[in-house]
Amino acid sequence: MKNRIWLSLAHMGGREQEFIQEAFDTNWVVPLGPNVNAFEKALRDFLIENGKLKVENEGKQVVALSAGTAALH
Repeated sequence: MKNRIWLSLAHMGGREQEFIQEAFDTNWVVPLGPNVNAFEKALRDFLIENGKLKVENEGKQVVALSAGTAALH
């Protein structure tokens, strides 16, 4: 597999506090918001680009959830 999404410990790069403040400032604390939507789109584009998701699969969506357990339900 050429392009991988590696699992790792959390890495704070410095912008995390900006995103948290933005969520509070725009009242997008619960449940979702524009950052989650942008992440889902970026991940979908990545999967399509790398042949892991076909564009013609209209019924399939990329959905960000809070945890792996939430994905099971």
